[in-house]
Amino acid sequence: MKAILTLLVALITTLTASAQNLDGSWTGKLNVGQATLNIVFNIAKDKDNKPACTMDSPDQNVKGIPAEITITDETKVKISIPAIMAAFEGEMKDGILKGTFSQSGMSFPLEMKPGKVERNRPQTPKEPYPYKTEEVTFTNAEDNATLSGTLTYPTGYEKMKKGTVPVVVMVTGSGQQDRNEEIFEHKPFLVIADFLARNGIASLRYDDRGMGKSKGDIANATTENFMKDALAAVEYVRGTKGFGKIGVLGHSEGGCIAFMIAATGKADFIVSMAGTGVRGDSILMEQNLILLKMSGYTDNMCAGYAKVLRGVYDFIIDKKTTDDAKAVVKEIAAKAGANLPESATDNMAKIIEMNNPWLNYFIAFDPRPCISKTKCPVMAINGSSDTQVIASTNIGSIEKLLPKNKKNMIKTYSGLNHLFQHCTMGTVNEYANIEETISPEVLNDIATWINSVK
Repeated sequence: MKAILTLLVALITTLTASAQNLDGSWTGKLNVGQATLNIVFNIAKDKDNKPACTMDSPDQNVKGIPAEITITDETKVKISIPAIMAAFEGEMKDGILKGTFSQSGMSFPLEMKPGKVERNRPQTPKEPYPYKTEEVTFTNAEDNATLSGTLTYPTGYEKMKKGTVPVVVMVTGSGQQDRNEEIFEHKPFLVIADFLARNGIASLRYDDRGMGKSKGDIANATTENFMKDALAAVEYVRGTKGFGKIGVLGHSEGGCIAFMIAATGKADFIVSMAGTGVRGDSILMEQNLILLKMSGYTDNMCAGYAKVLRGVYDFIIDKKTTDDAKAVVKEIAAKAGANLPESATDNMAKIIEMNNPWLNYFIAFDPRPCISKTKCPVMAINGSSDTQVIASTNIGSIEKLLPKNKKNMIKTYSGLNHLFQHCTMGTVNEYANIEETISPEVLNDIATWINSVK
């Protein structure tokens, strides 16, 4: 599961100037304490031939943040990024933009060079493929959502007997994602679809509603709505393509959705990749505490933070409302005897203030009844270094609740993170710097297992 990012909303504003030699992308490394972040400014001309700019933070998987730019003397640049309350001021010398990046009262030297961050992704398949792909569209009529995706047929499909080829519907994790589940230029669902096709298995992967070519209400969508989208995909391949057994492969929240569909009896098998096995608030509590400990917080501070966050989640689960979220959090902290910095309580107040339908649903949703009702074969896997969906907690719950089936495969892979990459720490900020998209062992196990239950 990916970590929840702050929503960045602002209008692009451009100011007049001439900038012929500054057009293009400029990249620099921002040294912030012990961390280093790649920053990219994309400078171009708008329709009125005035300079325009956006900012990318590729290490945080954020692109296209609106910015305001002023250029004077063709070499001096001022860039303001209102959405994150940041700015850059610099001057081009010897082909390099040298200046200062400032945010929240802090300033850092920053040198920008032409070009974007180029990362090596050796597992991403390259065309031409030795198999057929088809662009398809299907609908979730109940939610008035139209989903677009790629149906990938296995190599040699034309010679295979109709009704014998297994097909997998792929369901992404939390947050809006495209059909490839792209993150930091990794495309795990494309890599999986390619590997399955080369091993006799078809697949359907699709853009989440509001992403790519898919349409539908995203502002009010919850895990339940995304489950209905996935179920529509299952019914589409069942009713139109003449495949054999139909499975659901879900990652993170998608793994939870796989169990939701399995509980209805409409999947012949499922693959849960780092899927959740406990209630949503427990997932987020564990995530937060691990991040705090890895950031050097003391046990006492972590305990206090946990008590207050627990109170905030209970407030949401109980469907309470307030006009003063900060006061609510301060009261929770006082009752818990927790002495937290104001920045921490302000962040927790924002959880209440934003009243996000997806988050409110996720916090309260318990997948355990669905797991208990699952009768089809299940492959449930996780990585021992996953810091987003903790293996011991979630795989342990799934294994305990899942009805016995000799075809089930439950496995925790040593040293793999939430994306099933070999890693050092397992933190989100490692994902971008790892060339491997997904462990070959995991790919092989998935294909072998599906072919064993087809």
